[in-house]
Amino acid sequence: MNALLPEWIAKTEGDYATAQREMRARQRTNYDAVCFHAQQMAEKYLKAFLYGNDVYFPKIHSLIELLQLGLPVDPTLDMQRELFERLEDYATKYRYPGTSADRDEARIAFRVAGKIRVIMRQKLDLND
Repeated sequence: MNALLPEWIAKTEGDYATAQREMRARQRTNYDAVCFHAQQMAEKYLKAFLYGNDVYFPKIHSLIELLQLGLPVDPTLDMQRELFERLEDYATKYRYPGTSADRDEARIAFRVAGKIRVIMRQKLDLND
């Protein structure tokens, strides 16, 4: 196992746990944060996959660009493109005033993140 892979996984799981806590909050749920951390989880799982397979990746946040980098290693990743596209804009979409996520959008983002999590954990041979 590559030296930093466990740290990539820990940070990834931290983003998932944060999104999950926000979704479970009974008061003042931060739907923007759910969407952001869902995207961050997907981004870090893609980067962990690339790192674990010795694929160089630049400091980017685009899920689609990261996905493209992983296709030579595992072409089946392309079957999940729609999931990654769904989260693509959440790295920046709600970071500033003027627009906010709502409950339905956050639920969808969290559900998509959960699907991506299962897929990427399988590809990384991580047991649950």
